[in-house]
Amino acid sequence: MTDTVETGAAGRERAGGRGVLLFLRDLVVIFLVALLISFLVKTFLIRPFWIPSESMNDTLQVDDRIIVSLLTPAVVPVDRGEVIVFEDPGGWLPAAPEAQETGLLGAVDWFLTFVGLAPEDEHGYLIKRVIGLPGDRVQCCNDFGQLTVNGVPIDEPYVRLDAPDQPASSMDFDVTVPEGHLWVLGDNRNHSGDSRAHMDAPGAGFVPLASVVGRAVLVSWPLERWTMLDSYESSFLGVEPQSAPEERLLPLAVAA
Repeated sequence: MTDTVETGAAGRERAGGRGVLLFLRDLVVIFLVALLISFLVKTFLIRPFWIPSESMNDTLQVDDRIIVSLLTPAVVPVDRGEVIVFEDPGGWLPAAPEAQETGLLGAVDWFLTFVGLAPEDEHGYLIKRVIGLPGDRVQCCNDFGQLTVNGVPIDEPYVRLDAPDQPASSMDFDVTVPEGHLWVLGDNRNHSGDSRAHMDAPGAGFVPLASVVGRAVLVSWPLERWTMLDSYESSFLGVEPQSAPEERLLPLAVAA
């Protein structure tokens, strides 16, 4: 009788051990699958980013976390009024600072960013609002201080100015956007290093469509600022599409 009891207890112990191992195995599998899904989502659908500057105030505040759709422009074309994240076309940003975090913390931060569980670092990326599409003639400012696109005055409720009676840009400009490029401006109009600030640089301030990472669609953090980002389609009603002048393509391609 004693042998039978001991054998039964040992069997239950072995069964319990196998149960724990199976449970741990399932947890590891679930964790790995979750990481894979997160990585695939980050790679093909959405990515989180962090806002480091005031150039898009009041639409976006410093330290906001945003969600960017990667379907634009790969699947969905870019449109006027949309807020986009793009890689530095060259010379828009200062040199990268030395990494602050090293060792275990640095490795953890890199891993979380890699799989999409942490927002991208700000270096190497910019965020602005699309004003001009390929072929558009963008001018500022008319007699009423408004920006015009293809001759149509644009009402810009998203713009932050230092004073209500200021024009839409402190810098006058008249540009025609070449094929495959965009003209972008910051909402904090007089405190934004956008296309205007790089008109004399290689690329003439135009952003290549190939540099666009995606469209910012949502402020996800902090929770009290959770909101979908408006593209203000009504501001661009009446603007007819234009075709980019062919004679501008070759010089700009060489300069870039």
